[in-house]
Amino acid sequence: MSSSRHIYDVKLRPAVGSSFQPTGFPDLGAATFERFEGEKAVDSLIVESVQSMANRLEGKAWDDASQQPVDTMTGLPYVRVVRSGSGEYLTSSRTEAHRLFSAFIRDSTWEGQNGDAVLLKKLDIHPDTPLPMREMAKAIVALDPFSLLHGVFFAGQTKAKGARPAWPAQPKFTRAVSAVIEAHDVRPVVSGGRKSDSVRHRSDDAVEGASSEGYGSVPFTRTEWSARKILATFAVDEELIRSYGLPGVSADLLVAIAMWEIRSLIDGGLRLRTACDLEVADAPQVRRGDPLPELAALDAQVCELAAASAEVLGDGKAITVEWAAKNVTKA
Repeated sequence: MSSSRHIYDVKLRPAVGSSFQPTGFPDLGAATFERFEGEKAVDSLIVESVQSMANRLEGKAWDDASQQPVDTMTGLPYVRVVRSGSGEYLTSSRTEAHRLFSAFIRDSTWEGQNGDAVLLKKLDIHPDTPLPMREMAKAIVALDPFSLLHGVFFAGQTKAKGARPAWPAQPKFTRAVSAVIEAHDVRPVVSGGRKSDSVRHRSDDAVEGASSEGYGSVPFTRTEWSARKILATFAVDEELIRSYGLPGVSADLLVAIAMWEIRSLIDGGLRLRTACDLEVADAPQVRRGDPLPELAALDAQVCELAAASAEVLGDGKAITVEWAAKNVTKA
């Protein structure tokens, strides 16, 4: 890889019809904004946020059906959380919102030790001592490379609480791969429908069995959008990855994983929601950095670099920890 950053723009279009449903929030609706093209303000909106795209990129490396990493990523370590006693799979550092700092991971038992204590020891964090960022990065890669690639914030309590020890510092590693989907020059597409009830044709809130309880035929409106352009942008910060000083080819591995995630997401389709099924309209355009390799080449590259990174990754197997539900007593 020859550039410090790699940025790709990918034009998209609706796979079905001409409209799409962007990300939205109950109190906000669609995330609209004005984008300037020269001196002209253009109505635009966020189709998929940076946070959501991070989850989608990570999700390409995980097989939900088997609750295991996809074949290409089987040589990379991660923390697998199982229920204490039964061994039932619960969650993992690949699927938790806070990755390695998930409450499930912190409250688990790691071969008889508290999760927080294990993390503090592996990260080598001590009071009144500068944070060893490079050593911490190496330790994170040995636990789960995806947590370093997509970012992790060890926001531990500064005072001990229950079984959790105090964290004398709260190191944060920012994500090195980012993406967002925007739509430019947008127009609302207002439509509607009716929830039909073949038994109770009308609903009166004054009687039992009203529409609030799911009875009756209820009309509704909905707003989707059309756009002159839908654009997905992906960025890989190779400079950040290399700043950690990882030994051997570990940095090359993280860059390759990021490229693999992007290519997998593009090639696999972008069915974001029921009414937001997008497809690639043109080949990815390189705004900066190296061309985006094809998926087969990236499959081989990730496997080769993972095998050559045993110094950092160890045996590359899942680290299984046990979580037991706490007893919660309400007054």
